This record gives sequence, C-alpha cells and structure tokens, in this order.
Amino acid sequence: MTQEANLLHELIFRTAERVPDRPALTHDETTLGYAQLAERVGRFADGLMTLGLARGERVGIYLEKRVEMVAAAFGAPAAGGVFVPINPLLKAEQVGHILRDCNVRVLVTSPERFALLAETLAQCHDLRHVVLTEGAAQPSAPPGLACHGWGALCESPQATWHRVIDIDVLAILYTSGSTGRPKGVVLSHRNMVAGAKSVASYLENNRDDVLLAALPLSFDAGFSQLTTAFHAGARAVLINYLVPKDVLNAIVRERVTGLTAVPPLWIQLTQLKWPATVTEHLRYIANTGGRMPFETLKQLRSVLPRTRVFLMYGLTEAFRATYLPPEEVDRRPDSIGKAIPNAEVLVLREDGTPCAPNEPGELVQRGALVGMGYWNDPEKTAERYRPLPGREAGLVQPEIAVFSGDTVRMDEEGFLYFVGRRDEMIKTSGYRVSPNEVEEIVYGTQLVAECAAFGVPHPALGQAIVLVATPKATAELSAQQLLAICRERLPVYMVPAHVAVREGSLPRNPNGKIDRKALAAEFADIAQGKTT
Repeated sequence: MTQEANLLHELIFRTAERVPDRPALTHDETTLGYAQLAERVGRFADGLMTLGLARGERVGIYLEKRVEMVAAAFGAPAAGGVFVPINPLLKAEQVGHILRDCNVRVLVTSPERFALLAETLAQCHDLRHVVLTEGAAQPSAPPGLACHGWGALCESPQATWHRVIDIDVLAILYTSGSTGRPKGVVLSHRNMVAGAKSVASYLENNRDDVLLAALPLSFDAGFSQLTTAFHAGARAVLINYLVPKDVLNAIVRERVTGLTAVPPLWIQLTQLKWPATVTEHLRYIANTGGRMPFETLKQLRSVLPRTRVFLMYGLTEAFRATYLPPEEVDRRPDSIGKAIPNAEVLVLREDGTPCAPNEPGELVQRGALVGMGYWNDPEKTAERYRPLPGREAGLVQPEIAVFSGDTVRMDEEGFLYFVGRRDEMIKTSGYRVSPNEVEEIVYGTQLVAECAAFGVPHPALGQAIVLVATPKATAELSAQQLLAICRERLPVYMVPAHVAVREGSLPRNPNGKIDRKALAAEFADIAQGKTT
C-alpha cells in the first residue's frame, strides 16, 4: 500500500509508486513520466551528497523553467538540503544578495547565467559548488569554487540521504518586498505539502488534469502548480513565455485543464481572441496576487462559459490562504472568499480583538500552512509571526500565527474582501484610499488595458493620488478624458491629482505584478510641480 506524502519529494515518489508511467512533467518537446521524474530527482540528490552537502544547507536554483529546475527543487530537500528558487528575471546584484543572505552552498544555473554572475559570485563567500546545465562551453570557475556538469553530477553513486521530517526547513522563498531588499520566507515540508493537499482538494485536481505553470516557480503560487499537480498525479506543463499569446497557444496545444495567473496577465489575455474549443478542456481558471478587475472577470467568463473561476488570495508567509468557490462568483465577485481547507483566517483590530462584520482589520492566518519566519531577520519575524492574543494562555509554547499586513473586511456570512496592503494604502486629505478602489472605476470604463493608482508625497494632502494607464489597442485615450471620468465617478478625495497615459505595458515586479513602487519613484516629484 502506497504511503501518503509528508515530505515535498514524496509528492513525486508516492505518485511514481502508484502510476509510474503516467505523464508528470512537460517542457517543450520533452515529457517525463512519474518514474522518470522520480529517478532524476533521486540522481540529483545523490549528486549533492557526493559534494558533501550538509543537512539544512542551502541550494540556490537560478534557472528558467526547465526539467533541471524541477529536479533540483525537489532533489535538494530529498537529500536533506533547503532549496532557494531565484527568479530568472533578477539581475546579478539581486541574485548576489540572495546567495549571501541565506549562505547558499551550492548554486544550480546555466553556463550563460553563470557568465553573468562572475563578479557577484566572488563576494559569495559561503558558495562552494556550482552545478551547470548542459549548453554552452563550461566556463572556468573562480578560485575556491568548483564547477560540475549536471550530467556528470547525476551519474554519482547512490547515496544515503539525510534524515528529514515534515517540520524541517524545506525552502526559502524571497519576496519582492515593498521596501528595502527582498526578505526570505522560510517554509517547512509540512507547510508546502499541507498547502498542496488543501489547494488540490478545493480545485478538485485529479490525475487527468493538465496544469500550466505560467507563473514564476520562485513565487509561492507558481510553485504550487507543481505541488498540486504531483499530489494529484496530474501533468504539469512548464512555459517560459515572451508574450501572452504564448500562454494561450500552450493552453490549446497541451489541452490545459487548469491555469492560475495574476491580474496583469489575465488583463492581457482578455485582449486576445480565444478559440471556442478552449472551454471544452479548460476546466478552471484561478486568480491570485491581487484582485481581478470586474471588467476582466466579466470578459473571461464571457469567452469561457463552461470554465469554473476560482478567486484566490495568498501570502508567501503562509503559502495559501483563501478562495472563493465558483458558485459564489456571481453573488460576490469582489470577495476573496473564505479560508482554504486546514486553515483559519481571522480579521483583527490592532489590539488583537476580532473586528465586527464589515469592519476593516488585519488579515491573520493560523494553521499548518503558516511559515517559519524570515531568514536571518528576527525583527521582521517578530513583527509578522507572533502569538494570537488571548489564545490558549496556559501553553508554554503558544501557537504562532502570521499577521499579513493586509487590510480586509469580513461580511456577516464570513466572506472576506480585500481592502489593500497597509504599505500601499494612500493617505490623502485625512482619508485612507485603497488603490484598488480607484483602479476598479478606471477598468470599468473599458478604455484601458492596464492601470495603477498609488500615492506620492504632497505638502498639503499628505499624499497625492497618481494614476497611470495604458490604452486598449482599439481605444483612443487621453489623460484629460480619464481625469474627467474619475471626477464624475469618484468622491473628491479619491480623484487623482495627476493622470498619465502611456503606451506599452506598465512595469512589473519579478512575480509579474504591476510594480507600484517603481511607478511611485518615477512620479515622486509630481506634487512639487515637476513633470516626469
């Protein structure tokens, strides 16, 4: 009888025991069955042991989505190490910060990426080994650093891996952060495996599913596409897309049944012509990483009438948090739903007491998915991860919950509504304004492709609201036109002080979300009468 998975790599190994020949992972023209994928994971784990990887040492992975990336992410913890996925969009300086911050011992990358890191790696004093995928000529290693080819390393003798249990550290996921450098969120095997089982249960994932991994695997929601697929015995398809059309083509080509994306990608996908046949196999779509605009949701449901829509919310610090069942979308399309299975979500005041219905407060999550804190940052950890006030006071070691920093409200029926991130809330004229409130009105015009609202310092208002938008390909749009609409549909204190219209896409952070921080820096002087 096959045992249940408790550790990350067991999601693959246990499924391989049940259905060894079932397809597990597709990248380009290559598809691996579960037994083949399990073998590659095991071989990489053996290779790490020959390098002398100690229990709990960090293995950085700086690769685009490919088979080696998945084998390394599951193989490092199988050996007893901790994997650190690094977004392939990051530049050398940002990569160097991550490698130094969590003392990465082994780095997995490509020869091309390795060449770009030459100067940075000289400052990474804990790094001892680099594993390079096949490709260009193998570059020479700087002093003190050994380079190994992926193929040769995976031919290492079979080894005994370190003993691992479910509360051991599994991964460090670096968040983009609203201020300062990225923070490393520490997750255990238990966090990720419980998350996989929870998400797969409400999405009703099964072995016939094909999940498209369009989001970065360094992003918790992106990596969740792998964990839920492997738990269910489904097939995951890796895609490194250049334009949204690539995503749509992959959905059609691979007959994808489930796609999770962030609002900016959904907005772009609604501007494409979807084949009518897609709805025959696309069983569900899911949104995460911010509220999906009503207009975008309406367009998606129009072109995908048979596809179920799951509106989700999650934070890296607890992997996943809430979802709205598809049957509730018509009744409350602006809700992020209720807690996912095996989690509890609370809305608390600053003094720790529960908020009344519809009273805004901080979202707090407890349960098996709550992470272990921030790597090497006790102050930030103490700020976000702390005991729930008034809970089980007699416990010597009280339960730790995660305080999200997000403002939400809960209605009388227990459904949650996202108000905004505390660090993104705009404080203007004595009011607190959520950027989503302004953006929702602008998307409702059906004139914009993308938009972002944010605050910039203002001597009289505290902060002035700035709105930046891009026009739809078929629409004429001017800043004056948008400003007039805002004055017509918004209260005076929510009307932007400055509106800018530009072509192209708005800047993204490494997880694909619109980067309000970068835009705020660009328009920082607008309140002083300077133009950008």
